[in-house]
Amino acid sequence: MPRSLARPLRWRVVSSSSSAVPGQSPIAETAPQSLCALEPRVPADRLVAEMVPPPRFDSVRFDTYVPDPNQPSQTEAVRVLGDFAGGLGGAHASGAGRKGRAGSASVEGWWRATGGRFGKKPAPPAGPRGVYLDGGYGVGKTHLLASLWHATPAAPSLKAFGTFVELTNLVGALGFQQTVQTLSGHRLLCIDEFELDDPGDTVLVSSLLGRLVEAGVALAATSNTLPGKLGEGRFASADFLREIQGLASHFRPLRIDGEDYRHRGLPEAPPPYSDEQVTRAAYATPGASLDDFPSLLDHLARVHPSRYGALTDGITAVCLTDVRPVPDQSTALRLVVLADRLYDREVPVLASGLPFDRLFSEEMLNGGYRKKYFRAISRLTALARDAKGLVAQ
Repeated sequence: MPRSLARPLRWRVVSSSSSAVPGQSPIAETAPQSLCALEPRVPADRLVAEMVPPPRFDSVRFDTYVPDPNQPSQTEAVRVLGDFAGGLGGAHASGAGRKGRAGSASVEGWWRATGGRFGKKPAPPAGPRGVYLDGGYGVGKTHLLASLWHATPAAPSLKAFGTFVELTNLVGALGFQQTVQTLSGHRLLCIDEFELDDPGDTVLVSSLLGRLVEAGVALAATSNTLPGKLGEGRFASADFLREIQGLASHFRPLRIDGEDYRHRGLPEAPPPYSDEQVTRAAYATPGASLDDFPSLLDHLARVHPSRYGALTDGITAVCLTDVRPVPDQSTALRLVVLADRLYDREVPVLASGLPFDRLFSEEMLNGGYRKKYFRAISRLTALARDAKGLVAQ
């Protein structure tokens, strides 16, 4: 279902931390919104309906991916994925039978509903029902994964796209069995950044995917690498296939060579602004939010991460004052999810206090979740650059 057709949210206003600029008349007719004042209640059907490629990948297709002529594996990946998408047209992979939630047929569902009275349990689909895009940073894995979603000849309600974190959050919001039932009628599930650094979540998602494969759902995934690996960020298929254990036979690794983004030179993060500059920009920007950073971190602990995207609905810019180091790992991981949702939605972030590359302690940056933290720093830095135009020169 397109985002514009999703069921409206119910909102509960808690409080507001926004205030006028001291000694100044309000610049806008209304004060900026406070994210801390919102606790979105997201219906389950919206959580599933929004499992589509993020806005920055709305328009990507296989023909907009420009392979490096020096890396033939990139051209080969486009061909293989195009063929894979074309094979997902037609009937649901489990064959004809009882209609599922999304209207697709499933022998597996029929067999379970009849208690197995009419024969043996149907065998899983023959051959690999999944592809694993195996490559380093900056080779366009997410571009290709989103292109696969767009190219698959099925209605949006029959295919899902999300990050590993979004999938675990969906299980947390719906429960395991309900998530299986909800996704079993899909033709395709795309998982971006399958995370190998949390054994518990890896087992949870592997169990979920096993049930979905039995129901005939095709899978596609990218992943990060295990912490502490030499050559981290390069090719992770051995780690991925080992960690998902019984699911390995259902995936075809598709290697994509390319230049590592760390050799390309990233722009420096802009320096933070003053509290007054951030506040004035928030009042001058229609649809902006304004919060002090410590209060926002506290608020994130009260909102389920599956709702962080909805938390930013209608927000055109996020303005934060008093950015300071994140105090603990749980808080840091919640901030990573928020950073991902803001980046997906291309919401600029204007901040005062410390620069974003000082958010996480050295212990965090050297620990098992360091890749998440570096990703959050990179994304928040990009959004901070996008926010430059909000400040009056």
